Amino acid sequence: MNKLLERRCVACTSKTPRLDPGQVRSFLAEVPGFASDDNLRVSRLFEFRDFSETMLFVNAVAWIAAREDHHPDLEVTYKTCRVTFTTHAIGGLSENDFICAAKVNALVG
Repeated sequence: MNKLLERRCVACTSKTPRLDPGQVRSFLAEVPGFASDDNLRVSRLFEFRDFSETMLFVNAVAWIAAREDHHPDLEVTYKTCRVTFTTHAIGGLSENDFICAAKVNALVG
């Protein structure tokens, strides 16, 4: 089981250090399908059968985000949803981004 699924997000401040590129690569290995092109954010495109399935996923992501108090950017179309995480307080990636990415991945198995 992915250990990130057992973790909870911790509030970040502007003094929280960003993850370095090596840490980002290590965490990416734990969240299949997510990618980072700039070490500032991670994202994944999820594809679904129809709008209803897409919206069920979006609502489940919203529930995770509210529970963890860490909110992604969502780009929603009829059959897709791109989920992008970054930690705005530090202008880059934190462990919170990967905790939430793992929980979102768990929604689709």
